[in-house]
Amino acid sequence: MRWQYRTTVLAVCTLALFVTVFGRLAISPVVPDLAAEFEISNTMIGASLTSMWIAYALTQFPSGILADRYGDRLIILISVSGTGLTALILVATPGFGIFFLGTVLLGAVAGLHYSVATTLLTRIYDNIGTAIGVHNAGAPLAGLVTPIVVSWVAVRYGWRPAILLTTIVALPVFGLVFLSLRSNEPRAPNQSIREQLQLDVALKVLLRPSVLFTGVIAVIAEFTWQALASFLPAFFVQYHGYSTTLAGILFGVYFVSQGFLQVGVGFFADRFGRDRAIGVCMLAGGIGLLLLVIGSGLTLIVAGTLLLGLGMGWGAAVFPRLMDRLSEDERAFGFGLFRTVYMVIAASGSVIVGLLADLFGWPVSFGLLICLLSLVCGLLIINQLLQMEY
Repeated sequence: MRWQYRTTVLAVCTLALFVTVFGRLAISPVVPDLAAEFEISNTMIGASLTSMWIAYALTQFPSGILADRYGDRLIILISVSGTGLTALILVATPGFGIFFLGTVLLGAVAGLHYSVATTLLTRIYDNIGTAIGVHNAGAPLAGLVTPIVVSWVAVRYGWRPAILLTTIVALPVFGLVFLSLRSNEPRAPNQSIREQLQLDVALKVLLRPSVLFTGVIAVIAEFTWQALASFLPAFFVQYHGYSTTLAGILFGVYFVSQGFLQVGVGFFADRFGRDRAIGVCMLAGGIGLLLLVIGSGLTLIVAGTLLLGLGMGWGAAVFPRLMDRLSEDERAFGFGLFRTVYMVIAASGSVIVGLLADLFGWPVSFGLLICLLSLVCGLLIINQLLQMEY
């Protein structure tokens, strides 16, 4: 089979996503070192990381508009190079104030990539579910590699060289993007950015029934993803009594299975329909969580973890569902807007699930997630039975 340019685009965009996720995850393993050097609390570091994620969510919307105005290639280049450069700010920082600012900038530039790359892939692929699934695999791959590599370097050489790895990873990928992606004409070079940022234009897209329905699904799914990304290792340690090492291995299994299985989710969504694929993900995620709560043996826990990985591959079905409901002209603007809104709303997942775990225990906390995933299944069934076509 002849290698095609669109395959190059997919490969390069996946590597670019890997870089932007690597940069955001590289800070977490060195939190104790940061607290010791800057003499600050974990709460202060947590505030900087929360600000980073919020900045990441907020730049999803303008990234699509900027891509329409200046071209996809330029925005992806800025995202990858910006991730590497802001990591240098973190490495060179003399105090926590500049470090805090650096984390916010890191989140902002990293957030420029995803919406632009996804919209680009949607234009050049017919089977967009499969393409988005492959692209999304860059994130869990980074989730597996980053903590291991960063922790190893931090132990031997300190936290600054560990964070410097982001810059080292970003350099060759920037080169690949620069050399491999063709320069493209902006789709709306003369369109006013201010006009696209108007509230009535944004609300017109967001409140469209089919987009709003998809948004509810995305909020619930992302709420669950955020909670698991924050607390799944802690759950293994505190609820099942596993060692930190075993909890880390299981967390790695979760990320790897999510990365590989969501490619299958995208293929299933292209072949059998978006809603069926989303339903499979929600059902698998709910059963996986149930097994993690009631399971007592390692075999059941691994099975639950794999099912959970499948369930959290929902993006390969949910995002194509949204794209199907946006016109060609709306996709760059609309998808970025959609990403910003649902990610900001769903960011409360970590706080709420953590609070429930503290007050009532892990079964109640994870039980909420099971109920939410079941709710999505119910909404899909009602939409199908009543033929609402949302």
